[in-house]
Amino acid sequence: MSFPLFLGFDLSTQQLKAIVIAEDVSIVHESAVHFDRDLPAYGTTNGAVKGLGEGEVTSPVLMWLEAIDLVMQRVKNAGVDLSAIVGISGAGQQHGSVYWSKEAEKALAAMDPKRSLADPGHLAPRAFALSNAPIWQDSSTTKDCRDLEAAVGGPQVLADLTGSRAYERFTGPQIARIRRLKPAAYRDSARISLVSSFISSLFLGHIAPIEVSDASGMNLMNVLTCKWDDALLEACGGPELRAKIGPEPVVGGTILGRISQWWVERWGFNSDCIIAPFTGDNPATVVALSAPGDALLSLGTSTTLLLSIPPADSPPARFTTSHLLSHPTTLDAQIAMLCYKNGALAREQIRDRCAGADWERYNELVEQSPHGSSGFMGFYFPLPEIIPPGVQGEFIFQCKDNEEPQLVHGLQPDASEHARAILESQFLSIKSRIAAILPVHSPPLQRLIVTGGSSANQTIRQLAADVFGMRVYVAESKEAAGTGGAVLAKFAWWRAQVGGASGSFEEMAMETGEVEKMRLVATPKGEVTKVFDDLVDNYRRCEERVVRLCGQA
Repeated sequence: MSFPLFLGFDLSTQQLKAIVIAEDVSIVHESAVHFDRDLPAYGTTNGAVKGLGEGEVTSPVLMWLEAIDLVMQRVKNAGVDLSAIVGISGAGQQHGSVYWSKEAEKALAAMDPKRSLADPGHLAPRAFALSNAPIWQDSSTTKDCRDLEAAVGGPQVLADLTGSRAYERFTGPQIARIRRLKPAAYRDSARISLVSSFISSLFLGHIAPIEVSDASGMNLMNVLTCKWDDALLEACGGPELRAKIGPEPVVGGTILGRISQWWVERWGFNSDCIIAPFTGDNPATVVALSAPGDALLSLGTSTTLLLSIPPADSPPARFTTSHLLSHPTTLDAQIAMLCYKNGALAREQIRDRCAGADWERYNELVEQSPHGSSGFMGFYFPLPEIIPPGVQGEFIFQCKDNEEPQLVHGLQPDASEHARAILESQFLSIKSRIAAILPVHSPPLQRLIVTGGSSANQTIRQLAADVFGMRVYVAESKEAAGTGGAVLAKFAWWRAQVGGASGSFEEMAMETGEVEKMRLVATPKGEVTKVFDDLVDNYRRCEERVVRLCGQA
């Protein structure tokens, strides 16, 4: 096994993954812990727990601790030389928040190498003011979102300031709700971490600062200056939130410190192993896969489009239906993002209804049906959606040329039309928004890189190529976020080797051949892409009807 090695983590909604890479970014080892299957005692469904309140969704912090114990055991059992790991970073599901108690710093500093992270009384419950962490699927903060927007002058003002309007899953509104409904827990929270900085805190043995790109998903940071905004902190958490949120956000490539002694004594890490800032899962995916002119489409639990925007003289436009994030490695660059809550789980529900939970049968249904679904346009929102905001339910339309779309009643839940319709509508929603996101005079996008669970499905890949009119590639590893985390660890280590802050991520990539190996898996058919180009206006009209229908309800 080569030296040096780099370790990246990805704590996503449904599982924790650990990825070990060599200096040439080749993957040495992958391990995973699936929460529902491997840790059933926590009673999660798809990694989450629905609360008593409407829209409440959390994950047990103790489950995450036990998952780290278990994944480390699997890495070690596989024969990985942990003493050869010189840097650790990673990714966490964005927006989720962990509430540390006043005893947390003492508990982290005094971790006993004879005890596991999840050993009762070791860290939990005493280090945490809340035993469960609100996660990105939570939609219970609508009041707090409207209050925050009103405090700054409206949703567009907030989007201009933070890169996004107020979203229910964003951490600022989550904090505001906890302060409002659980004042004792809020008062007892000495510090608040994102999922990403929670994991890095465990490796450091003290509470880590929040990383700049992940901080962009909080509605608390100025997306252009990359500093906390005092008015937003005050609106969400009162005057005490600045102390609870910690120092100003840190950029990738920073060395936060050396690994704590607990990891050296319990697991055999080298005491010189550095800990770099962990980021969000979406920025980490960009780090692993992105090059200028690429679009990244993550087809996981959520469906997410990511576009890297290089530094420019004028800042990119901000919208109330998309996000602008600070870049994890380049302070003057940004990432534009579209995020949809109803991703893989919605697709799987349709697969189960129409094809008896069989992907092969589902793919046959898609391939046997005509492009454009003979004018059927289906919208499938089992969960309250993010784009367009707040819509929920199932809506089927029949579209004819430029006529007003007609709502269809009576189509059976298991009708074969649903199989293609859900894919087309999910992709058309993204296609209808890309042009507005890209800065003026941007060159056309060249490649569509697909990641996430559904990226292995050739039928879905081909449909993506046809809808977007781009060649579709997949990465060598499906674990883009974990690989990106490992690359961020390498970036911090590399900068230290070449003399500190002067080295850029692009210089490292050119020097060491950083780009993830890609494989072409689908090429667009021009005549089919034209069909979907012509459907965009119909899609927009149908979506407007859905928004009106949900508003009337």
